[in-house]
Amino acid sequence: MDKIPSVDLRDFLSDNPERKQKFVNEIGKAYEEIGFVALKGHFLDDQLVEGLYGEVKNFFELPTETKQKYEIPGIGGQRGYVGFGKETAKGFKKGDLKEFWHFGQYVSDDSKYKKEYPDNVIVDELPKFNEVGKETYQMLEKTGKYVLRALALYLGLDEFYFDDKIAEGNSILRPIHYPPITQEPDDAVRAAAHGDINLITLLMGSQGKGLQVQNHNGEWIDAIAEPDELMINVGDMLSRHTNNKLKSTIHRVVNPPRELWGTSRYSIPFFMHPVSGMSLNALENCIDENNPKLYEDTTAGEFLHERLIELGLIKK
Repeated sequence: MDKIPSVDLRDFLSDNPERKQKFVNEIGKAYEEIGFVALKGHFLDDQLVEGLYGEVKNFFELPTETKQKYEIPGIGGQRGYVGFGKETAKGFKKGDLKEFWHFGQYVSDDSKYKKEYPDNVIVDELPKFNEVGKETYQMLEKTGKYVLRALALYLGLDEFYFDDKIAEGNSILRPIHYPPITQEPDDAVRAAAHGDINLITLLMGSQGKGLQVQNHNGEWIDAIAEPDELMINVGDMLSRHTNNKLKSTIHRVVNPPRELWGTSRYSIPFFMHPVSGMSLNALENCIDENNPKLYEDTTAGEFLHERLIELGLIKK
């Protein structure tokens, strides 16, 4: 496959069973073959997207010492600011050429996850930053819920199989700033080749060149979304749970041509995580003689902790 397939969530949301099944078939096939789709018909409107990008740019333009106020020690970068070059892709020694922010799950004071999740960090200098971040988080979470319902049907499960596993899940919205490149990068790239940790990732800001996906022939192909599309890919948790039937695809963000080194790039992925207690054990109907069990049993929480250590965000 040399092009990312495009699907429309409105097919799944329609009252027409044939359109709904068409969406299920299309997204399931794409995730088996390349692990990525471009999605139209999501729940983000243009005004919200514009507002978020404005606030994100305002934040990253703040002085470094101001941003560093919001770098919270001891939580593995799960909330607030993570400075330039702090994250390193698994298997790489050079830090990625990026800085980013994390919005996390919003839970009530009586939620059983209140103590498990760090509080979101409030940016005093930008009163609208957190407000627009929260609304975007919730619209992407809603979009992801319907994508997972479609995938549940494709896998032969109950349509609502994932609902209780993602309700109050440990999802993260990550606005990323790739600053202008000011000197020879010395083998570092904006985001080195990696697979995502989570169930699915919903990515805003892949309208220009930079994001590349590795297909099953080992070829790198550009993943460029239309202005009204999100790029959505399978993460390692979902790949493990489906015994690699749905594939977590390696992807990267390459450095621009030298003439564009002076430009920033912004990208905003939503990493959809389940609750920490979700079993990632391979689904029985994804194991057979031709597809033996590939992974050891684990939970989402255990797997996430292991990967955060590998990324250098948590110290052993």
